[in-house]
Amino acid sequence: MMKIVILGGGPGGYVAAIRAAQLGAEVTLIENKYLGGTCLNVGCIPTKVLLHTTELMDALENDAKEMGITISGYKADWTTLQARKTKIVKKLVGGVNGLLKNNTVTKIMGTAVFVNDHQVKVIAENQDDSSNEATVIDFDFAIIATGSKPVIPPIPGSNHPDVITSNEALSLETVPDSMCIIGGGVIGCEFASVYNAFGCKVTIIEMLPEIVANMDQDIVKPLKAKLLKEGIEIFTRTKVESIQEGSASLAVMTSSEAGEKVIAAQKVLLSVGRKPELDTLELDKAGIETERGAIKVNQRMQTNKRNIYAVGDCNGGVMLAHVASAEGIVAVETIMGKRSQIDFRTIPYCVYTKPELASVGLTEAQARDQGYEVKVGNFPMAVNGKAMIMGETTGVVKYVTDAATGEILGLHMAGPRATDLIVEGALAIRLEATVAELMSTIHAHPTVGESLMEAAHAVNGEAIHLMR
Repeated sequence: MMKIVILGGGPGGYVAAIRAAQLGAEVTLIENKYLGGTCLNVGCIPTKVLLHTTELMDALENDAKEMGITISGYKADWTTLQARKTKIVKKLVGGVNGLLKNNTVTKIMGTAVFVNDHQVKVIAENQDDSSNEATVIDFDFAIIATGSKPVIPPIPGSNHPDVITSNEALSLETVPDSMCIIGGGVIGCEFASVYNAFGCKVTIIEMLPEIVANMDQDIVKPLKAKLLKEGIEIFTRTKVESIQEGSASLAVMTSSEAGEKVIAAQKVLLSVGRKPELDTLELDKAGIETERGAIKVNQRMQTNKRNIYAVGDCNGGVMLAHVASAEGIVAVETIMGKRSQIDFRTIPYCVYTKPELASVGLTEAQARDQGYEVKVGNFPMAVNGKAMIMGETTGVVKYVTDAATGEILGLHMAGPRATDLIVEGALAIRLEATVAELMSTIHAHPTVGESLMEAAHAVNGEAIHLMR
């Protein structure tokens, strides 16, 4: 029986373990901190628990009266919300543990280091590195899935105890009076929404010209407008020079073309990205090559050592949980002799703010840069019946298409249910669908999903529910 060792129990590792067991391998999974990895414990899941509550608060404050609900007042309880977050995380982690047992995966909690390219040594949780009881495990194949950790930029003062990362931001005992968020990407915008909703004065500092710069800016605009309307300050094209301790709070020293500016904040959140977590693996003992701090892999996640694979954030690719899971499956299926690969064109990118943002495929700018003659179709959420019913009419659906063939190159959405509906665009790109095929696909009424069909019609200037 094939022996596969998996290092890391996050969405890349545990999914790979289950798939390997399904295909008949003898699987050992080693995790040094917690099952579910960053995603379940200090990432996707807990963040979305907090964001869901802020959505309810927004509805109570802004929509309830119009919808026929009179509320005399409500209390937002941060402590109770934290308890709910912990409960949901615990339940999901328990579910992963149950799935591993159900699939007869051997789980070891401890730190793994490579001995050579066919052995790892595991230091159990309650042992130290000098223990003679460290277990050596032989393997035919290994899959590295150790994930990533927050980047700490070399900003003077970033080691101050009130300068935090997303890990700490999820579990603050109380809501600070003010917070400066360095980095206006997905993580920064999501935390800005959460803390602003709970009465914290939030400022976002971003070096790039726009926030959420990796997405099509036509769908980012509605989010930026909403954040500004809610009182969140956003400074783009701005560099943080240092973080200093002031008399009552931290002083974030910034510079831009407009000059220097000092932002006072009780907490400073660093959200400038993540980097592979490889520090304890001793990759050199197995002869595994790295590049710019990440493990080098081919399209099937294979390293330079033919029997060792690396999936998820540790290989420096697209750092998303669903990508890690897909890569884990590809690695296992390749090991077990199946032809398997990922179509990286179909990776959805999501932001769980209000409005939600979701994107798959090429942005308009990317398509033009690649030489396509582009046609786009836009349909505003403001005229979608279900969006009106929900009171969430901020947003737009945008298709990017090849003018010559009508093939869909990208779908970009801002609005309600965007993160759920984006799968339609992913499937369309995967199947090389055309605008005509989307137009002729019947969409249920009334749904937000109708806006995808309407945006497809809009590519040719033929949207049914838009004035000419």
